Amino acid sequence: MLRRFLAAFVGLVFCSTALAEEAHVAVAANLAAPMRILAADFERTTGHKLLLSAGASGKLYAQIKSGAPFDVFLSADEEAAVALEKEGAAVKGSRFTYAIGRLVLWSAKPELVDGQGRVLASGDFKHLALASPHLAPYGAAAEQTLTRLGLLATLRPRLVQGESIGQTYGFVASGNAELGFVALSQVYENGRIGKGSAWIVPADLYRPLRQDAVLLLPGRGKPVAMTLMAFLKSDQAKTVLRSFGYETP
Repeated sequence: MLRRFLAAFVGLVFCSTALAEEAHVAVAANLAAPMRILAADFERTTGHKLLLSAGASGKLYAQIKSGAPFDVFLSADEEAAVALEKEGAAVKGSRFTYAIGRLVLWSAKPELVDGQGRVLASGDFKHLALASPHLAPYGAAAEQTLTRLGLLATLRPRLVQGESIGQTYGFVASGNAELGFVALSQVYENGRIGKGSAWIVPADLYRPLRQDAVLLLPGRGKPVAMTLMAFLKSDQAKTVLRSFGYETP
């Protein structure tokens, strides 16, 4: 009975445009491009508008703790969302994993990165970009990968850090760094790497990038925020996420 009621409630909110609202959403940088598509789909479906702010998960977490009026947080990991729940900044029981991310070593140059990542050991480059391991989960995953490969100490003098995975992608795309660790979602198009050369890092070289969504206190009781949380679990949203290389629960 409860399940039927919830389904009816979500359907009602999805179909109604008479009470259109806005929700402020904090979005991990790796999700920036997919979220623009998801937001457009959501707005067409519901009539509600999403105001997106993208950045490193650690920086967004700090902003939320400082009182930034976000309604929903889409993190690049589960730790930040768990912490917000425990600290009373998010609605308990609202958290769920919306996607599982993948790390990729990428270069804008078509032939620089080989399919096994041997370029890292060859040292045939001057700069290797990665996101800040302290602010960005994808940066932590990159550091874990280099540690597992036994290359972190050797390559540390060549590392260039971006604040977020978005800034890191910019370093590599511009050629300021010959290669770097970025999110697969940033370079994946139509089921393959869109341009340049890449090595999709084996998942056993870093801790799983379980990306969690959580409803924040300002979003509690707001239909648009709760509808977004439901939308992210829908087949429609999962199809978009998979098209960018994410795995979905």
